Amino acid sequence: MPAYYARPGRPRSGGRLARSPQLAAELSARLTARDRWLLRMICEHRVLTTAQVTQLAFGTTRAATARMTTLYQYRAVDRFRPLAPAGSSPLHFILDEAGAMLLAAEDGISIADLGYRRDRSMAIALSPRLAHDTGANGIFTALAVAARASSGRQALECWWGERRCAATWGGHARPDGYGRWTEQLPGRPAGAVDFFLEYDTGTEPLTRVVAKLAGYAALAARTGITTPVLFWLRSPAREAALQRRLAGPPPPGIRDAASAAQIPGVPVATAAPGTSPQGPAGAAWLPAGSPGPRLRLAQLAPPGIAPPGGGPDGEEPSGPPGGLAWHPPYPAPPAWNAAAGESLPGQDDDD
Repeated sequence: MPAYYARPGRPRSGGRLARSPQLAAELSARLTARDRWLLRMICEHRVLTTAQVTQLAFGTTRAATARMTTLYQYRAVDRFRPLAPAGSSPLHFILDEAGAMLLAAEDGISIADLGYRRDRSMAIALSPRLAHDTGANGIFTALAVAARASSGRQALECWWGERRCAATWGGHARPDGYGRWTEQLPGRPAGAVDFFLEYDTGTEPLTRVVAKLAGYAALAARTGITTPVLFWLRSPAREAALQRRLAGPPPPGIRDAASAAQIPGVPVATAAPGTSPQGPAGAAWLPAGSPGPRLRLAQLAPPGIAPPGGGPDGEEPSGPPGGLAWHPPYPAPPAWNAAAGESLPGQDDDD
């Protein structure tokens, strides 16, 4: 019998099960609720590192590594380790065929509707945007960690990946992510802010970075919704240079703003590593054109404007946002110990 059609079973130590038509069904009966959620997160955001998986759903790196190894053995995920100039890179996880088949079956769609092709998924490993994509995802996983440690005072209520953002707003703007963050600040009502993230690795000239604001201005004019655009820069020096650019003329096509920092409907803030010990949830953000102080993420909500109900366009979506065939997963895992059917061998209790 060819290996592709070998009967599913238990993987040998360190090995993987053979591909087979029955593998997705076998996998479905053994996944926990958290496993299914992780597969949906990887599908939505395309690639997550070991550290990011740990931040999202596990208490220790050891537990995350053990569980992801098991999912790898059952072909729910694949993995790779990019070459590094020095030292070793972390493992990166992408969706594999059995995982894609399972998600598509659960949603009643085809793998093509899910946007999955194995060759495209594996191409992520060689993409020149890999560091950019994992860096942008890392901002959101850092928010997830902050929310988990806040005893309910903070929450990352929404996180859309770049692909969904492009499908929804690509005619105007293509953010690296969209999120909704809430925080109960001391002595104040709970604050909520919707935001677009632009993650900058320093490969684009700052004139091109600032030019992106024209698209956000067009989007704000179309929707009537004011949404902060947050730039995360690679260094404080790069952030300071961008702030100087923002104090200058607005990008071409913007006529009703004295500077790039004053475009109607497009409040801008910047941050960089080290600007707050609490990371992106804390007082890391410097509003464009402001001498300071830096603000917490929840403080960036436009005064007197609550995030829209329903979708980010202010309307209740009739289907999955962006016209994609699947819904974005909620950015926090289900109850850690909840299980759907028999757990996979190798389940680690050190959560």
